[in-house]
Amino acid sequence: MNHSNHSTGRVDSTDVVIVGAGPIGIEMAVALRRRGLRFEILESGVVGQTMSWWAPQTRWFSSNERIAIAGVPLITPDQSKATREEYLNYLRGVVMQFDIRVRTGEKVVDVARSSAPPADRPLIVTSRSTAGRRQLRCKGVVLAIGGTDFPRRLSIPGEDLPHVDGYLRETHRYFGRRVLIIGGRNSAIEAALRLHHVGARVSLSYRGDALPEESIKYWLRPEINGLIAGGRIAAHFATRPTKITPTHVELEPVGDSRNGSDQIQTVAADDVLCLIGYEQDKTLFETAGIELVDETRRPKVDIATMRSNVPGVYVAGTAVAGTQNSRYKTFLENCHEHIDKIIADLTGQVGAGHPVPVFADQVAANPES
Repeated sequence: MNHSNHSTGRVDSTDVVIVGAGPIGIEMAVALRRRGLRFEILESGVVGQTMSWWAPQTRWFSSNERIAIAGVPLITPDQSKATREEYLNYLRGVVMQFDIRVRTGEKVVDVARSSAPPADRPLIVTSRSTAGRRQLRCKGVVLAIGGTDFPRRLSIPGEDLPHVDGYLRETHRYFGRRVLIIGGRNSAIEAALRLHHVGARVSLSYRGDALPEESIKYWLRPEINGLIAGGRIAAHFATRPTKITPTHVELEPVGDSRNGSDQIQTVAADDVLCLIGYEQDKTLFETAGIELVDETRRPKVDIATMRSNVPGVYVAGTAVAGTQNSRYKTFLENCHEHIDKIIADLTGQVGAGHPVPVFADQVAANPES
């Protein structure tokens, strides 16, 4: 690997720069190493950044073999689906096994063509970290940046108060506190159950008339339904928040529940968890000049090669789907095939023969994901 050129003005060279050190970014790095190609892998956060903000002991929905990478088995002590902690440990193990140097805390801020003669115009990747600004010259860039960069916002007064959060933290901190959870899908339901069990007083606000049973993990449904039916978790269906204060949240009725009334409910809350989904950060796509399409603003790519409209720039992993709605269609388990396609295009050689991938809007929702 090349030595750092932080703040020196020198531009180092490599073959490929991978942006993102999640599972697909790491799997890409292993594939490049096996092909003898030079690479650098840059990550603005930590290895497995998306999984790192999951609540402690959260379990994957996908089975272990579907989220294993680089041919390395993922084995849990009781053969059950991996937890957040087990999977982060697994990713660290793969990085160490293949001697992959990941530059964590280094954010890529620009991808552009150099000013070299037209016959040889490499890409220039600019990054920033606490050590300063750095540039890399390369032949190809793989953007494996995922699609859940920040929580969706409510756009209501009080949303930025310190007790409002878009993530479930270590559950012990909520013991004895009144917690209002906004949302009604997997992340919200899992948070409601875990906080109830840790001794929080949990309320739930969901815009639907009932929980969307078909999209909730099957092992969560009976318990959440029983706790709501028994009044142990207060469910405010067909409501949406309109204002958050330091002591309570105001909820207004939506849909048929109005019945001609606009009566506002007031729910006391020491903590408010807004678990209504996550959005992709489009900044790097836009900076690099990548075309974004449809309502998800996904990057437009050639599905045979994973090339974007910018020569030499590829998109891999769930990043290809843009900001997905509540019915996710693109998951880690149906993105492994991107690796072979990119390798084949970079080297001119046939990959390992994975099935031809289809676009995010062509994939049927996978019940295992």
